[in-house]
Amino acid sequence: MFKDRDEAGAALAEAVAAEAPDAPVVLALPRGGVPVAQPVARRLNAPLDLLMVRKLGVPGQPELAAGAVVDGAAHQVVFNRDVLRMLGQSEADFDDAIREKLDEIETRRKTYLQGRAPVDVEGRTAIVVDDGIATGATVRAALTALRQRSPRAIWLAVPVAPRAAIAEIRPLVDRLICLEVPHLFQAVGAHYARFDQVSDAEVAAAMRAETGRSEAEDE
Repeated sequence: MFKDRDEAGAALAEAVAAEAPDAPVVLALPRGGVPVAQPVARRLNAPLDLLMVRKLGVPGQPELAAGAVVDGAAHQVVFNRDVLRMLGQSEADFDDAIREKLDEIETRRKTYLQGRAPVDVEGRTAIVVDDGIATGATVRAALTALRQRSPRAIWLAVPVAPRAAIAEIRPLVDRLICLEVPHLFQAVGAHYARFDQVSDAEVAAAMRAETGRSEAEDE
């Protein structure tokens, strides 16, 4: 049980630093991943960026993911081809939904980063951070798309996740750091004493602080 995301982030920062990643860049999954990722980035003296993912729900069954749109210098779309086959649909059937999700991502990026370009991860150790994993569907899409941006290595670092999700995600990453893998897992929030929703304003403030830190170090 973690007291809050700040405590989880501090513990995760030490665990990641102990593995000495080479040329790291930290990528948070907003919103909940940002307060966890911020201490990791500071401990590693690494830039912090966001990795935004929007699920492509099946028409009439929005909880069923047909794929996901993932943010980056060039947006990537990852499809669940088993779902497409099951429904008899093609990638083209989701063109309108993809445009909608890209608009949502662009709006969020402007809100959170105020025009700052994505950090280039090519040739670097990209460390993806979230406050926890439930089913793992979102993070699997993010990791698959991230690989196309040619990082040297992809790490996933989270405070808590179920064993089943860890087993499915492990082949997608070069290193996986998870502080707690409970035998009985109900929900990510159940492993935090305080698990308030992170607001857009909090994300934007955190990213402004990290941009200011990076600029100060470059001077």
